[in-house]
Amino acid sequence: MGQGHKEKVATSLSGAVVEAVGSSLAAVDAELERLYPGDPGTRQPVHTVYVPADAFAADTVRAWGDRALAALDEHAPDAASFAAVLGLADELAGPVYDRVRAKLEREPVEDLRVDFEDGYGPRPDAEEDAAAARAARLVAEAYANGTAAPYMGIRMKCMEAPVRDRGIRTLDIFLTGLMEAGGLPGGLVLTLPKVTYPQQVTAMVSLLEEFEKSTGLEPGRLGFEIQIETSQAILAADGTATVARLIQAAEGRATGLHYGTFDYSACLGVSAAHQSSDHPAADHAKAVMQVAAAGTGVRLSDGSTNVLPVGPTEKVHDAWRLHYGLTRRALARAYYQGWDMHPAHLPTRYAAVFAFYREGYEQAAARLSRYAGHAPGDVLDEPATAKALSGYLLRGLDCGALDTSEVSRTSGLTRHELETFARPRRGDLTASGQ
Repeated sequence: MGQGHKEKVATSLSGAVVEAVGSSLAAVDAELERLYPGDPGTRQPVHTVYVPADAFAADTVRAWGDRALAALDEHAPDAASFAAVLGLADELAGPVYDRVRAKLEREPVEDLRVDFEDGYGPRPDAEEDAAAARAARLVAEAYANGTAAPYMGIRMKCMEAPVRDRGIRTLDIFLTGLMEAGGLPGGLVLTLPKVTYPQQVTAMVSLLEEFEKSTGLEPGRLGFEIQIETSQAILAADGTATVARLIQAAEGRATGLHYGTFDYSACLGVSAAHQSSDHPAADHAKAVMQVAAAGTGVRLSDGSTNVLPVGPTEKVHDAWRLHYGLTRRALARAYYQGWDMHPAHLPTRYAAVFAFYREGYEQAAARLSRYAGHAPGDVLDEPATAKALSGYLLRGLDCGALDTSEVSRTSGLTRHELETFARPRRGDLTASGQ
């Protein structure tokens, strides 16, 4: 038959049948939209730095950057020596090293949490009251004078009975101090540690609701991260995945799930020498977290390493290689954020992140360009893959691994077009995918 032949189109189902199916699934459609809104589309920091409340100061962000640069100067003063330590390819050595130094000079910390929990410990009430008020003042001043990290906030004590009242009071003092200093900063982040039951998340939601009411804040303004540090947060006594219930209990306020390497490992009886983010127990917990959070808009963060890059150069290099390897491993598993506990971890945090994006961006941009232009290639990409490719490029741009000009030149796409591919409408991923 010729191309001009007009096919006869016939159906057997009535419009009433189709309408009835739609009506029967209306509640499911609404639940999908409510529970799985997708990624929020905002920048996700590549790490979180935890600083004990008594050590937090007005110059903490800059001081961490300066100490990180000093570690580079002492233990890897040029691109070749740094690349040799980490095993970077020759073509990556210069670009990665230069970008690491520039990042440490420009924006050494992307996310900072003033810690009132394990890193701070039990203190007299008057001392913690003063520290909470001081943290609020310093955070407000940092945002006012442009020295803040993009994201900043506190980790309070948990909702368990022995420390519950203290944690609530610290949260109240800190938030009230911010309000009195001019309002909540856009980059505010709150962290709730050692969650075991959904009811603890519900309690946190109630506290934030009451604070919003009492201060005239818009409902839903305050969100929080949930730290996964106990076995009960992964698997409940009845065999269900608690972490999924934690997300639902947050009623849209959960912004992240942070894995706690050492508390979780100890909870399972892992000996101290084997407590690491690449232990099989850690991989299991993080896989459950990942499935529970998928599509909800709740971001994931890996934990930390407690091996510090301090001492003689040989020991620093060993610690750098460990940290670099763990960070690269996490990135490959779609854990794009982690904890850093020492300024000398910053060089390898950024080296791992920058190498991850720089070594793959040209291929990713080319594949996305072919997909956008419906051009043939050696890989058959679908809408879900285009989402992943564009998300990869956007993360590289956000952290400073990539420049807008090079990504646009290679992909032929603007940032707005990348964002469109990264956050398609729900039906777009299933209409042509398998």
